[in-house]
Formats: sequence, structure tokens, C-alpha cells
Amino acid sequence: MIEELHPVPIHGFAAQNLDSAVLARALVTFLQLTSDAVLAFGSDGHIMLANSEAERLFRTCEGGLVGADVRKLFPPAIASDDSDDFEASVPFSLDGTTTALVCERANGDHIRVNVRCESMRGYDELYVLVGFASDAHVAEEQEHARLVEELSRANRRLSGTLRVVLETLDSLDVGMLFDRVLDEISDTLDAWATLAYVAENDGYRLRGGAEALGKSRAPMFFSASHPFAELMEREGRCLRLRVLRPTRDDLRKGVLTERQVIEEDSLQTITVAAGDVAPFASLVMCPVWFGGTTIALLVVGWKHEHSVEDDDIRLLDAVAEYLSVQLAGAFAAMRAQHAEHLESLASQLRERLMAGDGNMEAALDETFALAAQGVEAQHVKLAGNAHQRTTVAKIADGTWQSIPVDLASLAGAQEAALLDVAPMDSLLRWLHEFGLPEQGVLAIIPTPEDSYRGYLVLRPEDSGPFEDVDLSFLQRFVEDVRAVGEGARARTRDKRIAQALQWGMRNELQRVDGISTESCYCSATETAYVGGDFYDLIRLPERRACVVMGDVSGKGVEAASVASAVKTAIGAYAWEGVGPARMVSLLNDFLLGFSKVETFATMFVGLVDLSEKTLVYCSAGHPPALLARAETGELITLEVQSGVVGAFGDMRYTDGEIEIDEGDVLLLYTDGSTEARSPQGSFFGEDGLREAAALEVACGFEGVCDRILEDVESFAGGTLGDDVALVALRFDV
Repeated sequence: MIEELHPVPIHGFAAQNLDSAVLARALVTFLQLTSDAVLAFGSDGHIMLANSEAERLFRTCEGGLVGADVRKLFPPAIASDDSDDFEASVPFSLDGTTTALVCERANGDHIRVNVRCESMRGYDELYVLVGFASDAHVAEEQEHARLVEELSRANRRLSGTLRVVLETLDSLDVGMLFDRVLDEISDTLDAWATLAYVAENDGYRLRGGAEALGKSRAPMFFSASHPFAELMEREGRCLRLRVLRPTRDDLRKGVLTERQVIEEDSLQTITVAAGDVAPFASLVMCPVWFGGTTIALLVVGWKHEHSVEDDDIRLLDAVAEYLSVQLAGAFAAMRAQHAEHLESLASQLRERLMAGDGNMEAALDETFALAAQGVEAQHVKLAGNAHQRTTVAKIADGTWQSIPVDLASLAGAQEAALLDVAPMDSLLRWLHEFGLPEQGVLAIIPTPEDSYRGYLVLRPEDSGPFEDVDLSFLQRFVEDVRAVGEGARARTRDKRIAQALQWGMRNELQRVDGISTESCYCSATETAYVGGDFYDLIRLPERRACVVMGDVSGKGVEAASVASAVKTAIGAYAWEGVGPARMVSLLNDFLLGFSKVETFATMFVGLVDLSEKTLVYCSAGHPPALLARAETGELITLEVQSGVVGAFGDMRYTDGEIEIDEGDVLLLYTDGSTEARSPQGSFFGEDGLREAAALEVACGFEGVCDRILEDVESFAGGTLGDDVALVALRFDV
């Protein structure tokens, strides 16, 4: 809170049409320009104001004159600061008459001074003292010392400014930039410390210089509505501030909740929370502007009350002007780096979520913790029940506490949401009750069980609000969680459908008199409950049978549903007496109109006539079947090939025919076997399959498919890249 000034009538001055602020600034300027020493002190003798001439004339107190007892400037000093009769204890008149006194200086010398002192009209407990050296030689010495001191300060300021520029030119590292600049400013102005605050969405966050304070604490963040920030923005200049000493009443309370601060150019009194004041007695707040906007603040502070010269302000203005361009470039680089980091983190978290599909709850908890760390925040896990409309939160001690949040209602039709907690009064009260930060966002995620999970991502007040890049990252993360969750729910539904399809399209070979059968099917992954590989043996009249093996492109429900439809269609075509090439042609037309996506299949359809001892077949883009001759042991490849099924409307298919004898073995397989890879990357291939088939058929028909599959898996190091299906038919004609 900033208290307005009231006009102060000063005896001997005339002022017209001047408001209090202008009058106060005129008075401050006068005090800086006058060659007389000027002090202001209260009825207890403690000095409240001293101009630079007073500091030079009365060089006696370490840390400056402000706060010292005026009576100790003139020997003999009084024994106690708490004299019952103040007027009787001072060695000069209080009615404005001139008094000649001896002043003791810091080096032990004594000089003669003339002083005049009078109380301010309307403020009987406030006194103003004006003094000057009565000895002309001493006065000349004082003037010479003043000029030398001003020249020395000017040289130091120039040297400090040059060092700032030379040591930080073209630096894009904000931390290094601040470290060098702040140290140089502190050294040049003999300050205790210089702090740097960076402008954010709704205030200023401390970014550098705090280590110089040691154990003393500086405010980490203050909002744009803070009295200091509002006054600085309104005035558009540096602020010279002095923190008033606590009154006896303040000290009697034991805890300081507020502090009074004077802006020395306007003499306005500002009331601020005690925690919002850095541990300085005097300080300067200097804005760093870029493009009409404050992008940073420099706060220079002194342990003891300090008179800040106009040249000091000009130095800070020059440094701020230089820093504006440097910081703008550094901030742009820093924000770009931060955005790049969050972009990379978002991708990593999405991969973690997808990899944790088997345990979505654990993956959510882990990734939300990492997301909160990425934006320098803490998180609180919420769990809700959509039917009971209740929500609980897991707090720091590990217990679950009821929280006034209805996740289902807040999510609404969006199903997933990222909401600001600020408008939620009941939630803010709950956060306050449990000692949690009261700014941040609430992320709401639907779960596969038709309930909701929520996470609070919170930042302490002194850390500042989330920046736009942080909110964008969190929004993207919530969307990724929603998408992965929907995928998990879809896969769960597909898995149930696939299990039903698998049950309905079990790859079991019918019993046919005169044909012995062996088969096996191996899924490439444990989670692939159903795929596109299929096979069947259909018993037909007159010692005939139809054998079919196919591989539909893709995985999951789409491939399984297509495979199931193809098996059904083949059975119908076979009973109609249609030949293999004609069956495949009909299937081609059927598939082109059946699937909603681009799905094709490879297929082997064979008609076995045991009476005629023939096999008529159509191999439509499928790996070539093998026929092992029982009499000679020869392994024959069925080489007649046609194109795939379901890809093109004008595809033409051709039949092949071969004679079969008693004991011959027909081997059908899908490309998952030939495309199996070794750990070194080589393919099992058709040659590998031929060798395995020749070896295993020679070892006996029973279990031949299982043994071939073992050979394939052994070659692949136990890891298959695709499903494998094998069928062997032995003709017992």
C-alpha cells in the first residue's frame, strides 16, 4: 500500500500549485545541491535523513549518519541515548538561532561548525539541522575533498560500466551474464548485493545474486501487482527505497508482518508484507526495458542506510540499457532451449506411456511425476469414481484425503482436461488446509475402467506462475495421455473381439479318410491373441478334400475378421465344386468390397482327389508349397504362381496340377518362417526351410511341423518377427 503525501508547510518557503510529490522531489534535489550539511532527526535524537554534505562534514559513524544519535556528533557525548529531557541534552538551540560548536571527526580532529536547528511546523517531534564549517580553511578542505570524492566515484562508475560491457559482450548464458554483471555493480557501488529478477507472465522471479546474501533471504517472486512493481511501472524510472526501522510497538508485537518503506524521490511511504522486502536498509530497484516492456529488474542493496547519488542512478540506467539487448537475446535462447527440452521430454514421456501399456496406472504415476519435474512443480495424485461422484487425493504423508473436486463434471464432454486451479475456491481452501501451493493446474484423465484419474501440478507462490511454454507442454502431455489411454481401451476391446474371433475361427483341420495331418501356429508376440494367418482342411464328397492356407496383411481384429470371412467363403466355394483358380478370383472380388481398409492376402488353395491321385492348386502370391516324394525322398517345389488376393480388380489366377502317390507329404507354410532372422540379421529363407523340411520329414511324419518350428525358432534366437503357420498333409492313397 502506498500512502499519499500531504502538503507540509515550511516556514520561510513559498509554493504555489505544487502537489506533494513535486514538492518532495524539489526538496530532495535541494538537499543534494546545497553546500550545507542537512540533518533531520526525531525527538529521540536518532537521525532520519542526511545529505551527502552532512556525511562529509560529520564523518564519525560507521555505516553512515542515518540511525545515529545527533548528540554524539558534538563532544562531550551524552552518557545515554534515553535522556529524560531531550531539549536539555542537545548542545545547540532548537529555535533556529545559530550556535557555534566543535565537531569531532572520525580521525580524531576537531573542527568548528555553525549550526541552526528548528522543529518543523506541524511536526513538533521532527527537527531539521543545517550546519557548515566556520573555518574557511576547513571549508576549502571540505570542498576539495568533495571534488576528489566525486571524481573518484565517477572513475569507479566508468570503470565498472566498461567491465560490465567487456566481460558480458555477446553472452547468451543468462546465469553467467547475471553473475558477472551483478558482481561488477556491487563492487562499483560498494553495495552488499545486487539481485536480478526476470519478468514472467504475472510478476518477477529471482534469477541471480542471492548467494551474496549468505543466510539472509531475498523474496523469490513478487507479482506485478506488488506496490514496488506498480510504482516502478507508473513512474517509469529507478526507485530509491529506504526501509524504515521498526517502531517500538512493532517490536513489542514480536513478529513483523509488515514493513514501512520510503521512496526517497517522492517521499511516499509504502507498506509491504515483511517477507516481500529483501534484507537491505537501502535499495535501488532499476527496471530493464526492451520494446516498451520490463523484462528484468536489478535490485541493488546496502546493509546500512545509504544515500544513493544521482550518478549511481545514471550508472544503473546505463547498465540496464546495455543489458536490455543482451538479456533479450539470452532470454530468447533460454526459452528456446527450455521449449526444446520440454519437446524432447514430451516425446520421452509418450514413449514411456506406450511402453507401460501393460500397467497403465503405474505408467501414469511415473510419467506425471516426470512431467511435474520438467516444469519445476510438485504433483498430487487424485482418484475418482464416476458413479459415486467422489474424489480422493494422496497427500505427502501417503494417506488419501477427500478433496472437493468432481473429476467427471470438470472433464465434461472433453473427457480429458487441463484446468487452472485459481477459480476453484473450494479447491484453494483445501490446498491451504493441507499446506500445499495454491497455484497450478488440474489434469483430468479418463481411465479404461470408465472412471477418472486426476493430478494436481502445483508451484509455490514465490516460484511464480507457469509460463506459456510450460502450459503448452502440460496440455500436450495430457492429450498424449488421453490418446494412449484411448489406444489402450481400444486394444482391450480389440483383444476381447479377437479372442472371440479366434475361438470362432479355430485353425483345426477336419478329419479326411486317406489324409493324415500335422499343423502348428506360433504367434510372434504374447499379446497377439489373433493374427492374419489361417489354414483349413475341408472334407468333400467322393474322396476329395480342399486344403487352404493364407496370410492376411495386418494384425488384430481387422486381419482376423478378414481371415474368418475368407475361410467361410472358401468352404462355400469348395462345396459348389469351383476350381482353385476360380475360388481365388471370386475371393479377390469379395475382398475388394469387404474390407474398409486396404487389406490383401496371400493364399494357397489346393483340391486333393485321392481317387485320381491328383492335386490341383492355385498359389496366389503365397510362398511356394513343397511336396516330399515318399519313394525317392525328393523335395519338389510347386512353382505355378499367381498374384496376391484383394489388391487389384483385374487380377488373373492360374491353376497348377501335380500327381500324388502314397506316402507323399505336402508342406504349406506362411512367410513368418522364411523371414525369421538370426541375431546377426540373416534370414532363414526358403533354402533354410527346404533343408529343415527335408531333414524333419525324413525323421517321421508325426510331429514334423513342431520340429520344423523348433528349427526356425532356434535360428531366430527364440524371437520371431512375424506369426508362423505350418501344415503338413500325408496322402495315404
